[in-house]
Amino acid sequence: MSATLTIGEASASSGVSPDALRYYEEEGIIGPLGRDASNRRRFSESDIAWIGVVTCMREAGLGISELRVFAALLRGGDTSEDPVTFLRGRRAALAARADLLARAIDVLDDKISYFSRMSASEDGTSAHVAG
Repeated sequence: MSATLTIGEASASSGVSPDALRYYEEEGIIGPLGRDASNRRRFSESDIAWIGVVTCMREAGLGISELRVFAALLRGGDTSEDPVTFLRGRRAALAARADLLARAIDVLDDKISYFSRMSASEDGTSAHVAG
């Protein structure tokens, strides 16, 4: 990676659209970003790494307001949130979602197994509801 990237290069590198990168900067979630002589955004390696963290948290379900708090906490900014309480709360929410997803995967695995057995059977009958 070069010393700094343009917004297009940062977008390609991070998988985040240029519009989303601009929005994240406006919201204080990323940045402050460096600027070139023409006042165009320049992204450093650490900016790209931070965008990766933000993207991970966004994909994990944090909303924009939570991302603002998250960014402020991790940068040591002024926030009324207790960092440990905030992070534990987000972790608990993610763990609960993971449990729900694991149960859904188990149900799907059971149904896949059932229908696989049904299609392999000689009699050709199938049930609409399987246990």
